[in-house]
Amino acid sequence: MSLVFPHTFVPWFRSVAPYIHAYRGETFVVGMPGELVAAHKLNAFVQDLSILHAMGIKIVLVHGFRPQVDEQLKAKGHSSHYSHGVRITDEVALDAAQEAAGQLRFEIEAAFSQGLPNTPMANSTVRVVSGNFLTARPVGIVDGVDFQQSGLVRKVDAAAIQRAIDTGAIVLLSPFGFSPTGEAFNLTMEDVATSTAIALQADKLLFVCEVPGVPEDISDPDSAIDTELALADAQRLLDKMTEAPKPTEWAFYLRHCVKACQAGVERSHIIPFIADGALLQEVYTHDGIGTMVVDEKLESLREATPDDIGGIIGLIEPFERDGTLVKRDRTEIERDIEHYTVIEHDGVIFGCAALYPYVEARTAEMAALTVHAEVQGQGDGDRILKRIEQRAKAMGLSSIFVLTTRTMHWFIKRGFQQVDPEWLPEERKRKYNWDRRSQVLVKRLA
Repeated sequence: MSLVFPHTFVPWFRSVAPYIHAYRGETFVVGMPGELVAAHKLNAFVQDLSILHAMGIKIVLVHGFRPQVDEQLKAKGHSSHYSHGVRITDEVALDAAQEAAGQLRFEIEAAFSQGLPNTPMANSTVRVVSGNFLTARPVGIVDGVDFQQSGLVRKVDAAAIQRAIDTGAIVLLSPFGFSPTGEAFNLTMEDVATSTAIALQADKLLFVCEVPGVPEDISDPDSAIDTELALADAQRLLDKMTEAPKPTEWAFYLRHCVKACQAGVERSHIIPFIADGALLQEVYTHDGIGTMVVDEKLESLREATPDDIGGIIGLIEPFERDGTLVKRDRTEIERDIEHYTVIEHDGVIFGCAALYPYVEARTAEMAALTVHAEVQGQGDGDRILKRIEQRAKAMGLSSIFVLTTRTMHWFIKRGFQQVDPEWLPEERKRKYNWDRRSQVLVKRLA
């Protein structure tokens, strides 16, 4: 029997609870390449999808089958042919694609049916629905190359898919479509997933794929992954990549992410399937594990509103319990909410501080400066401090001060100097807790 440690489990579970609440009832379109199945990651991936489904997320799963089709063609003694990154589908390749799709759908549906004890699938009942939801058209002849039975999505039956996912089923789409005359076309997983996300106006499009994401330095593939890209920045990256002699794999996925966001999908993601639980990490943690493309940056530094009171209380409570912060009751925070500045990421408050001016003394107290433990060390504290300084300057004040018992070194590194408590404005001095013996640190504003 495994041990559960409350001191780690409880804070972790509380940290993911806002995401569970935020995503309940939302629609995710998930693109899964055939390489994921070839890497023997299907069962774990399906278990993670089932967890999302259990959390109330509506899911459309689109599978790819490129390596499986290549394997079928090899067995038939037939070569695979590509142009512009797309398979040229002759009659033999179309037969191979149909065989591969049938086998993969069987494997995926079987994986969703494994309600094994002691696994995330235990006691779960996940219905998987497939159907002729896609209408296709031929790619045609491009730059003199006839793509034959390779096609593009013409139309997605969004209403039928919506009815299916509203019943609690997971919709499974294969990269096949049919023309109005019944002619079959081999599609790409990326085109199907993107077109479906757009047609549904999904909340997320997620490619769980063979690449880790978009590197921060595109000239160095081994550089750290850029966890969040504004849509305009993503488009600029793609414009640069068109000049490259050979497009990279991440650029291929990024192009579809950008297309989806431009057409109204709020967020699109590139996630590496090689990382265990990558889907869960991307959805339920602050920074995720791959690259997310958004129309606007999700992080917002702004003045607080009454709607933020609950988030502020939840943020500062752990620091009040361990004595880092002075206890503030809800009534006090409600009364002073206009003094607070917050950092919000994806609807969750991750940092805050309050500014209490003493106009006659031309100074102000910065209080309750807090950054969530999950994101400490990432610069949020500095961003809040800068905004507080800007607010104080706008009031015509010449300094700000803090009272602290544990974090004096952090403030000293940022230009604060220690002074005697007698320095405090008279009104604040009367409320000073001499038993707590807080240090008073002052920063002059240029």
